[in-house]
Parts: sequence; C-alpha cells; structure tokens
Amino acid sequence: MKSVQEKSDLKVFNEHESEVRSYSRSFPTIFTKAKGDKLWDENGTEFIDFFAGAGALNYGHNDSKMKKKLMDYIESDGITHGLDMATDAKEAFIERLQNIVLKPRNMDYKMMFPGPTGTNSVESALKLARKVTGREMIMSFTNAFHGMTLGALSITGNEGKRHGAGVSLHNTVVMPYDKFIGDDTNSVHYIERFLEDKGSGISKPAAIILETVQGEGGINVSSYEWLKGIEDLCRRLDIFLIIDDIQAGVGRTGPFFSFEPAGIKPDIICLSKSIGGYGLPFALTLIKPEHDIWDPGEHNGTFRGNNFAFITATEALRFWENDTLEKEVERKGEKVRKFLDQLVANYPKLKGEVRGRGLMLGLASNVEGLANAICATGFKKGLIMESAGINDQVTKIMPPLTINDETLDQGLKILEECVQEVIK
Repeated sequence: MKSVQEKSDLKVFNEHESEVRSYSRSFPTIFTKAKGDKLWDENGTEFIDFFAGAGALNYGHNDSKMKKKLMDYIESDGITHGLDMATDAKEAFIERLQNIVLKPRNMDYKMMFPGPTGTNSVESALKLARKVTGREMIMSFTNAFHGMTLGALSITGNEGKRHGAGVSLHNTVVMPYDKFIGDDTNSVHYIERFLEDKGSGISKPAAIILETVQGEGGINVSSYEWLKGIEDLCRRLDIFLIIDDIQAGVGRTGPFFSFEPAGIKPDIICLSKSIGGYGLPFALTLIKPEHDIWDPGEHNGTFRGNNFAFITATEALRFWENDTLEKEVERKGEKVRKFLDQLVANYPKLKGEVRGRGLMLGLASNVEGLANAICATGFKKGLIMESAGINDQVTKIMPPLTINDETLDQGLKILEECVQEVIK
C-alpha cells in the first residue's frame, strides 16, 4: 500500500479540468470509495472524514438502507426525470416530511422544489419575497454566504466570491451579524435604527435573510436572543424572514432545523445539501402557505425535483422518527468542543478560539495561514478537513453526524498531532 504522502497522478485533471477546481487541490488524490465516516483513494489509503461533503453528507457515505432503497427503485425502472410532474417518489417524500418533521413541530409550510442546489433555493426565496411584498431590497449580513448565482452572490459577504460575478450586484444592503461589531453591541438595535429612521438612506427591504451559524463565513454563531430579535423586527415592520438552513440544518447543529431552539417561525426556509440524505443533488424551499402566490411555471427548471433524491431523502427521515440522532449530535458536539477548548488551552501559540454549535464546529486562529496548514497536514495524516472564514482563519470540524466514537477520537488525535506539527 502506498503511503498517504505519495501523490496520485492527477495529470488528466491538471490538463483538462478548469482552473476553477479547488477541493482537488486541497486533497490531491483520486478517491475511489467511501463508506460511513471514511474515504479511500486509489492507493488504498484510508481517510477519516471531518468534512462530510461540506455538510451534504450528514448521514455519512453510502448509508446501506438508503442505497438499498435507491437500487430497488432503479431496478424497478422508477421515474428518473420528471420535471415537476407528480411521481410516487415525490408523493412519498412529501407525506413523510409532513408527518415526521413538519407536523410534530407545528409547522405549516408549502413545499417548493426549485432546482438541484442550495443556490436555487435561495434564488426562489428572494424572488418570492420580492413578488409578495412588491419591494426590491434584500437585507443580508456581514460574512454571509448564500450561493454562487447572481442573486445569491448579491447577498454574500465574501469579496472574492462577489468579484467573480463580473457585474455590479444590486438591490441589497448588508448589516452587521450578531457580535460583528462586538460582544457588547446588539446589532438588532443598530438595524432597527436604520430601518425606522427615514433619513438613514435605507429603504424597507422585502426580506432579511440569514444563516443561524455562518459556515463558510467562519463558523459564526448567532444567539437565540438575536434571532428572536430579528424575527420580532421583521414582524413589526412587515418584512419577510428567510432562514438559509442549507448547511446548518438537517441536524448539523442538533435539531432538524437549526433555528428551532430560538422558537422562531421563518416565512421561508431554504434547504439543500443533506436534505437529500445520500449526497444527491436536491433542494427544497419551504413557504408559509399565505405567501405561495406563484403563477404555474413562474419559477421553474429542468431538474426541479430529483426522483432519486426523493427516494433517499424519504429513507433518511427515519433518523428523525425519534430524538436519538439529535441527542447524539449534542453529545458528540460537546465532546469535540471540550477537546478543542483543551487544545486552545494547551497550545497558546494557536491564539485559538472555539466556535460553533452541535457538530458544526471550528478552531479559529489569528495566526496567518495556520488553519490551511493544519488542514494540509491533516490530509497527509489521513484526515479530511477544510478551512473557512474570509481569511481562511478557521479549521472546520464537520464529521458525519453518524460518526462512531472510536473514529471521532482517532480523528481528534490526528488533529492534535497536526497542531503540534504546525506550531513548532
């Protein structure tokens, strides 16, 4: 077996794939197999997954029950492509999501299948908010990330990604996220002043869109009090509240929806990534019924709804028939947090700070280049992680929610070895 340090021949990719590729640069090997919380490359090298497909694989790789349901569906010549036609696969998913997730939480939402990716869900949410309110402006937050299409980029904070649009991005305004100004400043009051003062130069927006935990922005966590304050502001001023739960949702922070502990009721909820269960392209926009004023076909797309993903998404909901997974995420998350706290205490050269909630955690450092160095060293030692934040200042720890304790402990041990190596 070749060592993990021995690189694969990436000639085909280097010669023929666009320069836009990124993850293949961070993890320079050819992966061939994945199961549960591990991956293997063509050399047979084993990697522990602390990445989980950037949050698209909350249930791990190739869950056996989902795979069996999918294979049976394919063998039966089930519908592969159906636009937004009614299929038995879609019917089963809608009923199961209603009965297992929405009704038990007293949540009344219509389901929209906008296209296969998270940015499709965000685009549909922005469009609908503008259609219902008749207003153009959308308010977003510092360090936000909502996708790579033009509407989603207009509400994304990352300068580099915004620059990639190649055009001016209009009809949005950015406000400070929770604790962006400082721990002692409540930015809800700041936003409220701008919206209520007619001399502020900011018109009332159609919607406020936010992530409860900003993943790509650096694992920035909003308090439940702040979320409740934003919702109260929206209700008082007749502004849509859109929650982008694409990465933080589907159990990543513990509960199915990351905003549940705050007790808020968004007008629109954007879901993708792990809502499909198996890693298949799938997105879902949940809309309060009174806002569902679309004309038929007004927002469409060739791949709105993915019947293979309907099958796996339906099976994935078995994890939510009780609270076992939620409690496990809380337990494992606390274990990782304690480990990271100890890491920061034991290695002051890190200048570290622990961030996150549930199993969406990060080790932030003011030492330039440190997070990328930790992730690169991790890859050499058989651990897949990525960095986050505008300056790549955060080492992101996002294993599958189903990771077993032995593998989790092994991965954390490797992480500490990486820290020891890079801060010498």
